[in-house]
Amino acid sequence: MGDACQACLTRVPHATLIATIMCCLGVGVFCGTMYRGSALSILMFDEVFHFRLIWIEALQMIFIVGSACMAALGFMLLCLGCLTTGATRQKVYRAWRARVGGRISCAVFMIITYILTFVWIILLGFLVITTFLFTIFWKLCSKPKNIELMTCIDFTQFDFMFPSTVKQEDMKICEAHKVKLFCKDYVEKAEFMFILAMVSCVLVILSLVHYLMCLSANYAHIRDHDKFQELQELQYLATNDMHSSKDRF
Repeated sequence: MGDACQACLTRVPHATLIATIMCCLGVGVFCGTMYRGSALSILMFDEVFHFRLIWIEALQMIFIVGSACMAALGFMLLCLGCLTTGATRQKVYRAWRARVGGRISCAVFMIITYILTFVWIILLGFLVITTFLFTIFWKLCSKPKNIELMTCIDFTQFDFMFPSTVKQEDMKICEAHKVKLFCKDYVEKAEFMFILAMVSCVLVILSLVHYLMCLSANYAHIRDHDKFQELQELQYLATNDMHSSKDRF
C-alpha cells in the first residue's frame, strides 16, 4: 500500500499543481471583484454624474470569458505536467515522435504563457491607476468639510476626464443623498473591490511565471528523456554486474 501511494505521488507534478491552484484562485477572485467593481462604477456614473459608459459593460463579459479561458489553460498545463512527470513520462514519451510532439506542445504553451504574462502585467498597470483614482475619491470623501456637508465635492476642475455631454452642475456633489451614494455606496465598496482585483492580478502573474519555469523544466525532461533512459539502463547493468561478481566470490 505504501509503495503504491509513493509511486502515485511521484506522478503528481507538484510545482504545476501549485501554479494551477494559484492561477485558479487569482483568476476567480479577479473575475468576481472586477465584475462587482465595474458594476459599481456603472451605477456611480449613472446615478451621480448622469452618464453611462457602455464599454464598461462590454468589459464585464470580457472578464468572464477571459477568466474561463485562463482556468482552461491552467488545467491543460496541469495535464501536460502530469504527462511529463515520473513514470508517466517514461511511458508516454518513449517513442521519438512522442518526444517531438511533447517538446512542440511545451514550446507552444511557453509562448502562450509568455504573452499572457505581459497581458496581465498591462492589466495590473490599469488596475493600479484605477485604484489610485478611487483612493483619491475616497480621500475627498474623508475630508471633514465634505463629511459635514459644508462644501461640495467638486470635480469641475477634472472636466476634461468627463464626456462633453456631462453638465457642470452634475460634477458637483452637494446633496446629502448624493454624497452618501458617491462615498458610501459606490466609492468605498469599489475601491475595496479594485484593491482585491489588484492583489489577485499579482497572484496570477506569479502563477504564470511559475508555469514558465515548469514548462522549461518539462521541455528539458522530454528532450533529455532518452539520455536519462540510457543512464538508467547503464546503472541497472552495472548493478547486475556487481551482484553477479559477488555471487561468484
